[in-house]
Amino acid sequence: MEFLTKKRLVQIFYVFCLFLLGLLVHLGFIQLVEGEKYALGALQREAVTVPLEDFSRGRILDRRLRPLTQGYLANRVAVFPQAITEPERVARGLAEILHCAREDLRKELEKPQVLPYQISARQAELIRERNWPGVLVVPVHFRYGPEPLAAQVVGYLGRAGTAEEAASAGSGGWVGKTGLERYYEQELKAARPQSYARLYTDARGQWLKGLGIEVNLKSPDPRRQDVVTTLDADVQQIVERVMDAHVQNGAVVVLDARSGDILALASRPKYHPDPREIGRYLDGKPEALLDQGTGLFAPGSLFKVVVAAAALAEGVVTPETTFFCRGEEDRPVRCWSASGHGVITFEQAFAQSCNPVFARVALELGAEKLIAYARLFGLDNQQIAGYPVPFNFRQSLDLIAAPNNLINSSLGQGPVLATPVQIAAMLNTIVNDGRYLPPRLVKEVRTGDGKVVREIAPGPARRAISPEVARQLQKMLARVTTEGIGRQAFLPGGGSAGKTGSAQVGNGSVNAWFCGYAPLDNPRYVAAILVKNGAGGSQTAAPLFKLILEQLFQNEFALEGEGKMERKMEK
Repeated sequence: MEFLTKKRLVQIFYVFCLFLLGLLVHLGFIQLVEGEKYALGALQREAVTVPLEDFSRGRILDRRLRPLTQGYLANRVAVFPQAITEPERVARGLAEILHCAREDLRKELEKPQVLPYQISARQAELIRERNWPGVLVVPVHFRYGPEPLAAQVVGYLGRAGTAEEAASAGSGGWVGKTGLERYYEQELKAARPQSYARLYTDARGQWLKGLGIEVNLKSPDPRRQDVVTTLDADVQQIVERVMDAHVQNGAVVVLDARSGDILALASRPKYHPDPREIGRYLDGKPEALLDQGTGLFAPGSLFKVVVAAAALAEGVVTPETTFFCRGEEDRPVRCWSASGHGVITFEQAFAQSCNPVFARVALELGAEKLIAYARLFGLDNQQIAGYPVPFNFRQSLDLIAAPNNLINSSLGQGPVLATPVQIAAMLNTIVNDGRYLPPRLVKEVRTGDGKVVREIAPGPARRAISPEVARQLQKMLARVTTEGIGRQAFLPGGGSAGKTGSAQVGNGSVNAWFCGYAPLDNPRYVAAILVKNGAGGSQTAAPLFKLILEQLFQNEFALEGEGKMERKMEK
């Protein structure tokens, strides 16, 4: 009997220990995992907080850590009704300073907020001089400047609509709807404002005057993170300004020729991503929201780069192989030159974009080999490192082998479709002596204090064509801008090389292309230009390539000058 009693006591002891262990685990979970949530809940009950940022969220940065949304700080007026003792007098005085209706202002003083009025330095000074309790002039961070960059890539925010979005939404209830804002929602969303004004209250909601009103402009938010892209704000701005002046509908991609990283990715028509303005685009101009740099288009004669690479690599032709072009009388396709080119070498045919020559070469090459080389150049791969755009199933190189498709495909028409990013990466393969470098748009995710949380590496490079074939193509591409139909893309000084393209899209419309690189020695930039409803690659896209590249090199020169001046001053 005594033995059984002791046994039961031991069992009760172990049960009690298990109960205590479970209690400790639960308390640890509350303290370590959910402690922040409960602390915030308690703070919300004991204080009134006005965020001093319009959207509490991580930033999307360029390669030099500059916000692509062009965010800025500006003085605004924050009000706390709990501390305002004479609301009528304050409303009257503020209305005089801010030049607004007293009735409107009186209503706005009924809740704690940042007032929606821009203020000058003089107005800020006058408000501070009045020293009204519960009225402060404070710096507020605005996420969007007047001209945010790469809007279609960055994307826009919206209120959480679905239950799933509401459950995962960060501070303020905003979630990413498109672009990087959507793809990196979990990294960007915030737990709390980093900048705020706060008034502490007692259990009855009365202001605790002894604690004053706290203003904190650098409160840590352990939840939110920043996304660092490969884009260069200077390059992106140059591209967008040229497009604003000359392109109503189209896309431009600029790559770093040495790495394959995307330095600029721009689309037109454009939109302003501020959520307070997005409604007018959703209702009337949805095309402005599209990232056309990753959209599919017939590449036209730019696909002749693949045909030429395959034919040279397979020994079907050499640059000196001769053909005879009969112009509009030629078959199986006619040439754009009505009178024809007569006797013409393959290299000359490439420079002049002679359709009959490339149709004959493709027929001799065969569909299987043409498809294989198109894949080597990445024209079936829509992936961009760090930018998980859904795959568009309209792209299928296998359709080249379907009956009656080979000739049209050799001219970049029919079933052949490619994105501007793919076209730029295709040409960059030739720049890099036949090595395909996968494009990348995002470099890393980091905390607000600069600690790298996750690095996004570019995909592995691979051999597409031999260095010898790549050098032959480099020579042919250079001939396009010096003797061929792409002369308007030639850059004096360092020179340039590339290929034009004009794709018929129905109703007489043409998508005009040019893709090229510069300078000829040690190229730094590869740029693909697409202008929808253009006059043709040589007339529309080639001059824009020249204009953009000239400005990029001018910007480089200016930055080098600034760097030299800074080093001189440091000495």
